[in-house]
Amino acid sequence: MYQYTKILQLIGGRYMLVAGLAFLIFYVLLRKSLRNRKIQERFPKWNDYLREIGYSAITISIFALVPLVFIGNPNVSKYTLRYEQIDQMGWFYFVAIFPLLLFIHDTYFYWTHRLMHHPRLFKVMHLVHHKSTNPSPWAAYAFHPLEGIVEAGILIVFLFLLPLHKLHFFIFFFFMIVYNVYGHLGWELYPAGFHRTRIGRWINTSVAHNQHHRYFKGNYGLYFLCWDRWMGTLRRDYSEHFEQARPQ
Repeated sequence: MYQYTKILQLIGGRYMLVAGLAFLIFYVLLRKSLRNRKIQERFPKWNDYLREIGYSAITISIFALVPLVFIGNPNVSKYTLRYEQIDQMGWFYFVAIFPLLLFIHDTYFYWTHRLMHHPRLFKVMHLVHHKSTNPSPWAAYAFHPLEGIVEAGILIVFLFLLPLHKLHFFIFFFFMIVYNVYGHLGWELYPAGFHRTRIGRWINTSVAHNQHHRYFKGNYGLYFLCWDRWMGTLRRDYSEHFEQARPQ
């Protein structure tokens, strides 16, 4: 129980820090001065924030179970590929593996996300998240428990697929919540014209994910737009909406 509480505090603290700081800056301190740059001009209601925080708390409790079972339990962890000393794989491997982790997670997210949009699964698993048609930073973890289990599954994939150090998990999943909060922020932080650059056309943006919440179709990626472009699921009005949010 003590170990679970520590994991819960770590994940919950990270969520509260990143989502809370983003909410404080954009929804409280700079609310008026940045209002005209908001992707959707209106703001969510307080009931929306409370719903998002409530479901996020449930998601955090689910996320905390995965490391407890698959890392904290020696009878299970001995079968994973996790390693203890960075020197075992070297610093080059330690750094070079991050882009692969991002692509694997983005692939996992894209296809599980599209699957949850199937009519038979949507109302059961994904509708809770889509109640935030105008999301705030608190929506980043606002999942139905069944979707929370699916989202937590990427950690299991990593544990049995690639040799990873504990710092990989700490850094990667901190970045995950930062980018997830950005995706639900309600403002676009990338500069004007970024979506048309050689790199930017493959990067997921807050505008792209905001469109997904607003219209329920298209833009299924997490970090990248690769799968959306390859599979033809990038919304045709994405560029138009990005340019409205970040005019030249």
